[in-house]
Amino acid sequence: MVRLLALYEKPGDQSAFDLHYRDVHIPLVKALPGLRRYTISRNAVAPGGGEAFYLVAELDWDDMDALGAALTSPEGRATTADLALLAPDGGVRSMIFEVETL
Repeated sequence: MVRLLALYEKPGDQSAFDLHYRDVHIPLVKALPGLRRYTISRNAVAPGGGEAFYLVAELDWDDMDALGAALTSPEGRATTADLALLAPDGGVRSMIFEVETL
């Protein structure tokens, strides 16, 4: 399994961000081909101090090929384009990694 992790910094207008995320971004993400699991986490705490991320999204696919196909699909391009509206100041970091269950 592979996971795309999206880490959102605290937005300037939290209400507008939450509304856009719920009404626009979630439906786009859920339409991504081959998506196996999609979770979000809120109310994070940074144990070492500092600013915690506002929202963390975890998206899982079977393998890297499935993820690549999803990101290059029309749905993937629409979801990526929406990030510019959702986090216009670049307030999102992302990474992709393989998941190993122990």
